[in-house]
Amino acid sequence: MLDMDQLLKDYPEIKTMQEYKPLFWQNPDYQGKAELPFGIEHIFDAEARFQRFAPYFEVAFPETLPTHGILESPLVDLPKMKAVLNQKFAHKIEGNLYLKADNYLPISGSIKSRGGIYEVLKFAEKVAMEHGDLVYGDNYAILHEERYHKLFSNYGIAVGSTGNLGLSIGIVAQKLGFNTSVHMSADAAQWKKDKLRSKGVNVVEYNDNFSHAITEGRKQADADPSVYFIDDEGSYDLFLGYSVAAIRLQTQLKAQGIKVDKDHPLFVYLPAGVGGSPSGVAFGLKQVLGEHVHPVFAEPTHIPSVTLGMMTGLNDKISVYDAGIDGTTKADGLAVGRPSRIAGKIMKTLLLGTQTFDDQEMMKDVVRLYDSENIRLEPSAASGFTILDQVLGQLVSDFPLENASHIVWATGGSMVPKEDMLAYLKDGKAELNK
Repeated sequence: MLDMDQLLKDYPEIKTMQEYKPLFWQNPDYQGKAELPFGIEHIFDAEARFQRFAPYFEVAFPETLPTHGILESPLVDLPKMKAVLNQKFAHKIEGNLYLKADNYLPISGSIKSRGGIYEVLKFAEKVAMEHGDLVYGDNYAILHEERYHKLFSNYGIAVGSTGNLGLSIGIVAQKLGFNTSVHMSADAAQWKKDKLRSKGVNVVEYNDNFSHAITEGRKQADADPSVYFIDDEGSYDLFLGYSVAAIRLQTQLKAQGIKVDKDHPLFVYLPAGVGGSPSGVAFGLKQVLGEHVHPVFAEPTHIPSVTLGMMTGLNDKISVYDAGIDGTTKADGLAVGRPSRIAGKIMKTLLLGTQTFDDQEMMKDVVRLYDSENIRLEPSAASGFTILDQVLGQLVSDFPLENASHIVWATGGSMVPKEDMLAYLKDGKAELNK
């Protein structure tokens, strides 16, 4: 049983969280020594699997032909957005501002196209090798053939999701032939449920939060030995799928002449829900780019689950609801009250800190980016912009910011239906006009 009175004494910042005020939490263990459960070789193993599946994606998802079956997003310079933000910021962005545009990732248009799809691929490869005739040296395009579709139809894949993870897993698993079920919380956007159903995915809806949806999904999957459950709260395969982004980003940084060293630090702003995808990316970045890349997580003031878990050291043993925080947010992708079982533990020495933000400010940034750069993001994906000013204020005395680069990780948005995007923009404009 949690003793909240004692936790409030030990961590007075929880009171700020209970009052829904923005908070910067600086990780006291950042850059310390740690024993990690895996290393850079595991990232390259995941990348090799993506490469093996590239021929499959070219035939099953023709939209991946321009990238030869590789699922990757561009790194976009944002001079106009930087100018707009600097007009209002107390702490100016001196270096360059970029968008890691995972909103443009093929197939499901979000950061989950890495981790979610990766875990489906790993399971499919295992089934195809153990029960089919696939070998590593094959052209994996054969997995699009009817015989493999029939093989995969003997198995199920299930996941609990607030939206984007369910989209990525559902679309690819169903295309391969798996019987796919996505257990979705009340926070999930209707269009995401509709999209999945249009692909033939079984969507199970709950009038409750993410923790309830994932628990029910896990329970139902456990009752059927033919069903493989992808666990957003504790999957190493999801985590490693996300980490591959670092290898690709390193190439993009080199191509654009962006230095990362002591005099040219790189700050990366990642929206966090359960914490799996930002933690996987952050882990990869620290392994591939080294000590001069500094990850920061963005969380809504009304559902700061990773901040609460890491600050107290309780990680997944505490939820925002235990602290009397209501968990409501317009950022459906971040609407997770209890953090991942692995994120906080692995991030203990790899995460610079977290910053919480108001939903109203996030909606304004959806509009600012659209008006300045003509880029459409769903609300949660814009939250990296929302925390920038406050984080810069915290960093100014510790880092040479005049030569720093800043990357906001855009976690989703290109698949948002036009009418939903118009509603986001209307909401954001109303906030700007107050």
